[in-house]
Amino acid sequence: MISTSKFAYEPKDHEAEKASNSYVMSMVALVAGLPLPIFNLIATFIFFIANRKETYFVRWHCTQALISQFSLLFANSFGFWWTIAIIFDSEPLTNKYFAYLITAFLFNLAEFITTIYTAVNTRKGIHISWWFYGNLTNLICKK
Repeated sequence: MISTSKFAYEPKDHEAEKASNSYVMSMVALVAGLPLPIFNLIATFIFFIANRKETYFVRWHCTQALISQFSLLFANSFGFWWTIAIIFDSEPLTNKYFAYLITAFLFNLAEFITTIYTAVNTRKGIHISWWFYGNLTNLICKK
């Protein structure tokens, strides 16, 4: 799921800190916007925009963090609106609903653990590429 590799150059300390903060930003927004999944994406997008003219290492990790939050938006929004429909629209509680909640919870937990791991190692200047997101980031983020 995660691959560690050498980056094209050795990032300086301030670059590693900014790249690490792109992952930390999504976790901070998670605490503030837990009921509304769009907050994580907005906070990560603002950080991405603020750092779009930084070095390649910083831009690459800001892009990877943004893409990961974008995919979580779909999973969390679907669960959020399904829950709202159950509460306000008299939708029945079904096994499919609970299975979806468990799946979404495990997906969020895996992303949260991976984000912490990536933030810590990126702060050390180690380049971390996530499965699927890393390849998309390589296509989007240019040197």
